[in-house]
Amino acid sequence: MLEKAIRDELSAIVGEKYLLDTPNELYAYSYDATPIHQAMPDAVVMPGSVEEVSAVLKLANAHGIPIVPRGSGTNLAGGTIPVEGGIVMNMNRFNRIYEIDKQNLTATLGPGVVTADLHQAVEAEGLFYPPDPGSMRISTVGGNMAQCAGGMRGLKYGVTKDYILGLEYVLPSGEVLRCGGKNMKDVAGYDMTRLMVGSEGTLGVITEITVKLLPLPETKRTLVAYYTNLVNAARTVETVIASKIIPATIEFLDQSTMKVVDDFAKLGLPLEMKSMLLIEQDGPEELVVRDMERIAEIAREQGAAQVHLAKTAEEGAKLLAARRSALAALSRLRPTTILEDATVPRSRLAEMVEEVERIAEKYKVRICTFGHAGDGNLHPTCMTDERDKEEIHRVEQAFEEIFHAAIRLGGTITGEHGVGMAKMNYLDLKVGEGGIELMKRIKAAFDPNNIMNPGKMFASSGRRRVVVKR
Repeated sequence: MLEKAIRDELSAIVGEKYLLDTPNELYAYSYDATPIHQAMPDAVVMPGSVEEVSAVLKLANAHGIPIVPRGSGTNLAGGTIPVEGGIVMNMNRFNRIYEIDKQNLTATLGPGVVTADLHQAVEAEGLFYPPDPGSMRISTVGGNMAQCAGGMRGLKYGVTKDYILGLEYVLPSGEVLRCGGKNMKDVAGYDMTRLMVGSEGTLGVITEITVKLLPLPETKRTLVAYYTNLVNAARTVETVIASKIIPATIEFLDQSTMKVVDDFAKLGLPLEMKSMLLIEQDGPEELVVRDMERIAEIAREQGAAQVHLAKTAEEGAKLLAARRSALAALSRLRPTTILEDATVPRSRLAEMVEEVERIAEKYKVRICTFGHAGDGNLHPTCMTDERDKEEIHRVEQAFEEIFHAAIRLGGTITGEHGVGMAKMNYLDLKVGEGGIELMKRIKAAFDPNNIMNPGKMFASSGRRRVVVKR
């Protein structure tokens, strides 16, 4: 618990209504969407202005109290768990879209805006914000930005970092800074905007975001292809891209995932197939029709057993909605579901899926694999039970071997979820010890007292809290 004097100061800053510290309230902020990990905060504040954020940070910095910025808590890397206690700063009151600028094709908003609400608002103006993480109906743009979230449209349109033009942010000292803006070109000094994106709350608190928008695509169509093996599906992806066709989405599901999703969504999928691809293209109608005809042709050439083009937009949307339901469907099978996001170059996709299958068999754990085949981002998902300590140990061994396999194939330990707590022990596999030391020096320049989301990305300082199991 916080000292009474500090609690009173927090209450004076944000108001008693927006200071939470009863046991039940603290418990609600002791975990996020990441399984197994949990730790209790000392207080939760819900500031409503940049001035309040600044004042809270000054107070915390003066007393060495950890600050954990938080949106909706949907991240899958343990990024918002208060592992060293302190204050969770919930930013969901910053939930307004301040401006949709149709001349500059930008939107300016608070970090607490729900991603799907931004989609709806800009699409009503004939505009388009492409990043579409699976949690977009719950997650906030600020949380997406902190983790550099991806999504199903990443192949054609990129990820969150590709759409962040400018920020207002607050340092631990309380100083309010701005970087970037509405300019499409800006090389004045270091790119602080890109540095803040993906920083996982370890450098400062974001209070305003300016994003880039695109014209809303004229039309879109969806195709599904089924395969009797994994290799032909992977070769289809490679050949489509090599043919200079960049679909909006290429999604992959293995047979195990197909079975669970079909049971959940009742789609009537051919469950004897080993894998499937869901491919969507958008843009001018003539181009979309031409691309989809060629993609269907490529799929057949590469050994697809069945190829179907959705007859209506509704049918296509239903197929993609089923893909988005994969995690929810898998989560019904066992008490604990651990979803990861190892990523490899597209050309190594089949090898990586085969490695996951081999590793799952080696450690006798159930892993289903789905993901964004177009950009090599796979989601090996393990259904387990955290109460079974022996099984959890095998799951941890399996994922460690999966991360090593991804690195060996020229990939990375995370394509869109971030490092957080879940993968900080593997970060050196990707960036090396020298890279970690450089990152630590950057953090120290922003946060010399290490109050910003400590115990994430790098080894914990171990100040006083121990993560407990839920």
